[in-house]
Amino acid sequence: MEQPVHAFHHLFGQLGLPNDNDSIRQFIERHAPLADDIQLADAPFWSPAQATFLREEILEDADWAEVVDNLNAALRARH
Repeated sequence: MEQPVHAFHHLFGQLGLPNDNDSIRQFIERHAPLADDIQLADAPFWSPAQATFLREEILEDADWAEVVDNLNAALRARH
């Protein structure tokens, strides 16, 4: 299996969010669990630009898609 093109913390930087381990953990704790009936890009905590980026990466199965999937899974987990 190939390694993802981008690391998880790079996604947070791409989204304009703090991307150190503590900030990522706090973000996920603050926003999880995301309800099953809400698409990741439709979550209310994203800016329009962030939502567009997330939606496009998944739809286009682009370089970021696997890391976006990982974020989706992390936000759906019960902490």
